[in-house]
Amino acid sequence: MNLESPKVTVDKPAQYIFDALSDVRNFEKLMPENISKFEVTGEESFIFALKGMPEIKLKMKDRQAPNKVVLGAASDKLPFTLTGDIQAAGDSSSTVQLKFEGEFNAMMAMMVKGPISKFIETLAGNMHKL
Repeated sequence: MNLESPKVTVDKPAQYIFDALSDVRNFEKLMPENISKFEVTGEESFIFALKGMPEIKLKMKDRQAPNKVVLGAASDKLPFTLTGDIQAAGDSSSTVQLKFEGEFNAMMAMMVKGPISKFIETLAGNMHKL
C-alpha cells in the first residue's frame, strides 16, 4: 500500500527541514491533536499512539541530506516506511511530501488506509511548526 500526502511549502530552507526531521524529538510537534502518547525511546526512535489506536514505534532508517528522511516500523509484524521528500523551492523555502509504504493484507489495508492517509496529511500540514 502506497500513500502520499499533498506537497506542502514551508518557509524554511531544505537543509533546515532535513535537520528538523532528522531529530525524532521534533515529530511531536507534527502529531495530530488526538495523540495520546509520544515518547522518545532513543536517539533515532520514538513511540506514539493516537486515541483508539495501538502504539507504533518508529525508528530512523535512512537519511540523505538535504532531501530525504526515512522512518520505518521498529516491528516486523507490520512492516512500513514513512519517507519525507524535501525539495528546495528557493533559498528560504522548500516543499515537503510524505510517502507511506506498507505491506498489508487486503483486509488490513482497507482498515488502515483512511486513518493513515489522514495522519500523513496532518503531519505534512504541520511542517510549518518546525
